[in-house]
Amino acid sequence: MKTTIFTNATLVLPDRVVPDGTLVVDRSRICAVGPAELRPGPSAEILDLQGMYLAPGFVDLHVHGGDGADFMDGTAEAFHTICRCHARHGTTSLTPTSTVARYDQYVQFVNNCQYLLGEVPGGARIIGCHLYGPYFARPARGCHPERDFLIPQPDNSEPLLRNRSTLPMVVTIAPEIANTEWLVRTYRTRGVRFNIGHSHATFAQVEAAVEWGVRHVDHLFCAMSDRARLRQSQTYPMRGGVMEATLYFEELTTEVIADGQHLAPELLRLAYKVKGPDRLALVTDAMRAVDQPDGEYWFGAEGGGERVRKQNGVGVTLDGSALASGVMGMDHAVRTMHFSAGIPLPETIRMATLTPARVLGVDHDLGSLEVGKRADLVVLDRRLNVQSVYIGGGKVF
Repeated sequence: MKTTIFTNATLVLPDRVVPDGTLVVDRSRICAVGPAELRPGPSAEILDLQGMYLAPGFVDLHVHGGDGADFMDGTAEAFHTICRCHARHGTTSLTPTSTVARYDQYVQFVNNCQYLLGEVPGGARIIGCHLYGPYFARPARGCHPERDFLIPQPDNSEPLLRNRSTLPMVVTIAPEIANTEWLVRTYRTRGVRFNIGHSHATFAQVEAAVEWGVRHVDHLFCAMSDRARLRQSQTYPMRGGVMEATLYFEELTTEVIADGQHLAPELLRLAYKVKGPDRLALVTDAMRAVDQPDGEYWFGAEGGGERVRKQNGVGVTLDGSALASGVMGMDHAVRTMHFSAGIPLPETIRMATLTPARVLGVDHDLGSLEVGKRADLVVLDRRLNVQSVYIGGGKVF
């Protein structure tokens, strides 16, 4: 691969924006970040960005589908479609995320993640597997299908997690269900990362999960217990739930769906103020309706998930009474966080890049414009619209 030099770029670094910058890519890696007077070799391709932003490619921790496909459809074609869809929105790395499903569908999902780990031609790189569903609390399932909710046991966990030595894995649990302590303590020492999500746990139960080794909480404010919900089962004293514990414990990172529909700007500002940009990631939680018209769609496997509707830039249940996943790409989340919530641009980009990379333990390779890291890049105009995307130095959009 020839050397590529991006000149006249406004570089978005983790802590600042640098105008009139230059970035050099050689053999899929960033090899220089420096002033405009860097001297190109005779075979270098020079790209003048005319002052546009050059940022790291986005990293999505939590994504279910896009462009008419869902990761639970069970095919390599579905995975390719989704990865290409999200690449158009600036995402260069992602962890496919399952939905509640039949056990055999979970197994197929994990196998597909293993088989397709790494490069997807023309699409976002698959960097792991997010097993999301079997260990939820049923009352907190939200829009997920009424399928196989499991109590962790060796006979159901080992077949799902057997690829852990070669496939980076994240598992979401509700700490109030039986045997979750066994699951976390057993597999965390074997390299599996654990989140809390779709849970009505108490503050004390979350505190226990932190002691077991859980370090992340899915989609803050969504499908989780808080003081008001827990008061329905105990009048006094009022207790904190997953929401309050997430905000309290410094050990916990978390994420927000910044699509402008799930959370009002004040909740985005609150999350940013309490957790800060190094412990708060942006996610899409996107389903198959991304880049598709308004209408009804399957959330989960085609023909076997849950029917939901896309309308007004968000997914909702068919009766319109509850949210049902995201339908926008990460570029939209970045615009929402910066323009609507008023978060400074370097911190906004960090929450879509370096912070999720750290949550996944891949920040040595991804998430910032640093020498030696992968040349996963997104070019953005001044309104933060995606102009072009590069993965490993090669243009994909």
